[in-house]
Amino acid sequence: MEVQIFGTKKDPVTRKAQRFFAERRIRVHFVDLTQRAASLGELRRFAQKFGVQALVDREGKAFREQGLAHAALSDTRWLEKLAEAPALLRTPLVRSGNALTIGDAEATWKEWCGR
Repeated sequence: MEVQIFGTKKDPVTRKAQRFFAERRIRVHFVDLTQRAASLGELRRFAQKFGVQALVDREGKAFREQGLAHAALSDTRWLEKLAEAPALLRTPLVRSGNALTIGDAEATWKEWCGR
């Protein structure tokens, strides 16, 4: 089993995900969003399962700073915005094959490890 984690090194939930898989000796491919943004295709994969709005971190500093609280953007435009500004993403985005999670999803990660 191998997982791919999209997040930032400073994010405590991303660090929790990395620690969770490392403790179980599961290989992790970490993508630091401050170094390299997630591709539009990758974001679409998460959006298809959870919806675009689930990807947006409405509580984050970047969301407030950009004044997006009252923005009326289409899903396509939101995806483009998230690809351009990864700080707007709710992290971590975790992928294991076709299985996906957003944010702290330890219960789901445990299920993955049990299969």
